[in-house]
Amino acid sequence: MASSASDPASAKGKAVYAFAAQRKPRILLAACGCVTAVKFGHICSCFLCWAEVKAVVTRAAMHFIDRLAMPRAVPVYTDDHEWGSWKKLGDGMLHIELRRWADIMVIAPLSANTLGKIEGGLCDNLLTCIVRAWDYSKPLFVAPSMNHFMWENSFTEKQIMSIDELGICLIPPVITRLACGKLSDCAMAEPSSIYSTVRRFYEIKVLKKTPGMV
Repeated sequence: MASSASDPASAKGKAVYAFAAQRKPRILLAACGCVTAVKFGHICSCFLCWAEVKAVVTRAAMHFIDRLAMPRAVPVYTDDHEWGSWKKLGDGMLHIELRRWADIMVIAPLSANTLGKIEGGLCDNLLTCIVRAWDYSKPLFVAPSMNHFMWENSFTEKQIMSIDELGICLIPPVITRLACGKLSDCAMAEPSSIYSTVRRFYEIKVLKKTPGMV
């Protein structure tokens, strides 16, 4: 068996890591349509202090996101940008361009609906098209947020196991107290926790693989 030193794929990976280490990481953040999307602006702000950030939001997510709370430095893409950017054969496709641009993708919050789409391979909007075209040698994180009964449904367990096999990294939901006073174990992790998880992964898994990096 050839050593990694003579493996073209390994050499290419090291070259990518070396290049990435010379600039800020490029993080593609995405939000789905659930109430927790009200925190998406905060998530973007957390990452912006460390990385270059672009954002993708679903049509349903736009019901919850306050555009005024979004950092001005973060471009926000929707389905309209996907279809509006293509005019003729030979034009680039936005979901491919974003897939190439990003070093890491983070979907937070991930809704039950989009979880089902990803697991089933569906790609009917900008977000799911990016995931379907994603290069799984690059990290993709998801932070689910959904109703307790949806999270406990047997479909969810099967779907989480299925996307894990693809190499998608789960940032587990947390316990929180709902407005009604009841405890819920299916709330999205806090923005600061999502940020620290992704940054720690990048620094351990990416920078330490870079030649010359400690």
